[in-house]
Amino acid sequence: MYDLAGKRVWVAGHRGMVGAATVRRLEQENCEVIIAGRDKANLIRQDETEKLLAEMKPDAIVVAAAKVGGILANDTYPADFLYDNLMIEANIINAAHKSDVDRILFLGSSCIYPKFAEQPIAEESLLTGPLEPTNEWYAIAKIAGIKLAQAYRKQYGRDYVSAMPTNLYGPGDNFDLKSSHVLPALIRKAHEAKKAGASEIEIWGTGTPRREFLHCDDCADALVFLLKNYSGYEHVNVGSGTDVTILELMEMVADVVGFDGKIVKDETKPDGTPRKLMSATRLREMGWEPSISLRDGIATTYQWYLDNVSDA
Repeated sequence: MYDLAGKRVWVAGHRGMVGAATVRRLEQENCEVIIAGRDKANLIRQDETEKLLAEMKPDAIVVAAAKVGGILANDTYPADFLYDNLMIEANIINAAHKSDVDRILFLGSSCIYPKFAEQPIAEESLLTGPLEPTNEWYAIAKIAGIKLAQAYRKQYGRDYVSAMPTNLYGPGDNFDLKSSHVLPALIRKAHEAKKAGASEIEIWGTGTPRREFLHCDDCADALVFLLKNYSGYEHVNVGSGTDVTILELMEMVADVVGFDGKIVKDETKPDGTPRKLMSATRLREMGWEPSISLRDGIATTYQWYLDNVSDA
């Protein structure tokens, strides 16, 4: 058990959706939450990162900082995604070690797993097969981060652990149709179809692929749980343990948004991977499980979209 009471905890990447949710969750603990914007340090620069760590002197770090984007961005800027993410994680972990920070929680992504991993995907599936080519650059950087945390544990005895969140959504999500993930994209499409009085809405493919989703506040709760209770060499999946088809997801979103038109499937478009569900067994056996249902989570996310993004 790692006692957070009185500790200084730096959330690197506090402006991102999961970082912001982690800050909100840590504010419920008896600890001091530290944040540092890009004006304080460019984490891609080793010298600036080392100086920042020496000045802040955190007791623990949650590494949620990363260069992120969808398939198009990954495919267009592979060098940026690989280099920037390698530098961010390597600089933070090494500088933390130099500043004698003994507790780190590094965040990866479900894309670290092989494209054709057995479902649900257990932690042991890592490095057992080829990656999804469209985001392998990001995945390779995240795998390197897991291994770096393990290396500092092995060589120096540092208490550095890693967590792999599934597809996340919630307040602060990206609703840009060109770069967003599937759930926020469907929320925006349904809202705009409702606003325009459209009679139908289109989804790509057959609607049969299954996907897993976890609200960012549930994820943050799991991360704080792991920060306090987990000290192990292997990374831990953080997911909902359940999945839905894309068609079921669209129907749920349409119901929440209030779009009552027809859902049309464009079967000339690709489906992608048939199923992507991570095993939740390891985290459940530790005693944590999510509390926000998918429908309730979509409802609060839609309300956030209305309040912060949409013009009507």
